[in-house]
Amino acid sequence: MRHLLSQSEVPPVDAAVKAGVVPLLVQYLSFGSPNEQLLEAAWCLTNIAAGEPEETKSLLPALPLLIAHLGEKSSILVAEQCAWAIGNVAGEGAELRSKLLAQGALRPLTHLMLSNKGSTARTAAWALSNLIKGPDPKVANELIEIDGVPNAIIRNLEKADEELATEVAWVVVYLSALSERAISLIVRSSVPQLLIGRLLSSDNLQLLIPALRGLGNLVAGDGYMVDSLLTVGNNITGQALSGLIKCLKSDNRVLRKEASWALSNIAAGSFEHKKLIFASEATPLLVNLIANAQFDIRKEAAYTLGHLCVVPARSAEPPNIIVEHLVSIVDGGALPGFINLVRSADIESARLGLQFLELVRKYHWMSCLFFHSVNPVHFAAKVAEHMFLSWICKGYTKS
Repeated sequence: MRHLLSQSEVPPVDAAVKAGVVPLLVQYLSFGSPNEQLLEAAWCLTNIAAGEPEETKSLLPALPLLIAHLGEKSSILVAEQCAWAIGNVAGEGAELRSKLLAQGALRPLTHLMLSNKGSTARTAAWALSNLIKGPDPKVANELIEIDGVPNAIIRNLEKADEELATEVAWVVVYLSALSERAISLIVRSSVPQLLIGRLLSSDNLQLLIPALRGLGNLVAGDGYMVDSLLTVGNNITGQALSGLIKCLKSDNRVLRKEASWALSNIAAGSFEHKKLIFASEATPLLVNLIANAQFDIRKEAAYTLGHLCVVPARSAEPPNIIVEHLVSIVDGGALPGFINLVRSADIESARLGLQFLELVRKYHWMSCLFFHSVNPVHFAAKVAEHMFLSWICKGYTKS
């Protein structure tokens, strides 16, 4: 049966379920059965769980035993296979995740991730990342408080095993996306440095994506990350910027978007952070992205470039313009990209474009009080005004 269900092309999962295989496999999974039988039964259930949604739901009667075999009474091979089956079930949706959690899957699965055996920790981490996906943050809060979890995350990210690091990085992604408590603990550990190290050293896309997304969540989720850890002059800050620039240069759309998003949160920080990013290779790369990338990437690049041009003022006053940054970014060719955002059907993107054009207009007005020569921003302001008024006169059209 296991060989049939492991066929790469159209395994007969539906036929097996309709023939009543699941109740038999549940019997074979009973404690006291030989290890080989337990392993084969768990393997079959794993493959059924990877099928269509209704086929996955057929495993509901098997869940109590699959969870029970995660414990110390079962061999490590059987426990690992049961974790794989549970991961497939958890990946099917929130309803099945709730059933697994209600039956106590979180803690035994977590204890498996603490294993020193690489394949066991990897499978458990993958299953956990499926189990804590949300939308309820309660599970992520509970996971980070389980004894040994933060240390296990660090230990597994430190290992050379990139597959293990990938699955653990996804655990960090979901923890940092759902739990403020988890973010607070993680940013004060060595995890940020380890994620940055992976960005710099690896070319494995499967690892780079969760490492970058986890780092982005940490930057966005806790002021300590930017204000205290990524301080200008700190070695980790330069490494983080180098890692993000590497991702901006990637051909992969996800990496470019996630790196732009992470940079936008750093650029929203102190004046020193703005200067650091502005003086780096990131700025011309972002200008190129706002002009030529896909829409979602252009939007993130616009946020970053906009943040680089202003320092927030106190109370309700308008932000102060960083003239050097604004002039350079406009001179570099960013303005058409912002104008295109104004014409977007997406309200948030149109607002971003208008805010940048307003910066250009304000600087042009201020400059005219003191100077009579034409510079790129003066010219850009006239072009922006002309293009924007032309668009208004034509009326708004949805492209």
